[in-house]
Amino acid sequence: MTVRRRLWLARLLIAAVFFINVEVGLEFIIRPEIFAPGFEVSGVVGAAIVRAIGLLFLMWNVPYAFAAFHPMKQRVSLYEALIMQTIGLVGESYILWNLPSGHPAAAATITRFIAFDGSGLVVLLIAFALTYKLKPEAC
Repeated sequence: MTVRRRLWLARLLIAAVFFINVEVGLEFIIRPEIFAPGFEVSGVVGAAIVRAIGLLFLMWNVPYAFAAFHPMKQRVSLYEALIMQTIGLVGESYILWNLPSGHPAAAATITRFIAFDGSGLVVLLIAFALTYKLKPEAC
């Protein structure tokens, strides 16, 4: 595969993770009432909590946008995205392992986040592998 194709495939993979993360964040902000029960919260406060999580999703994705723009010239942003995705996966796993029984809705939500962040991490790792040996000036 040519350098150019590897770079564009990496961009597309990173952009896919970025857009899915942003879409989830916007859904949490726009329609929090749909997601609040999964966090075992409700009412005005529950909606505010879900919206805050959506806002965090948007904030956390800034490095992904830069990495997608140019994964070689913005290499630090790709590293940041990989680290952030790993922290999410490990942290959510820890939370699930320590969640007492009797919270099936919360457990299901955390399990979805684990699957979400795990798959995102795999995609970012593929993008990283595609660009690992490339030189920024060759791109």
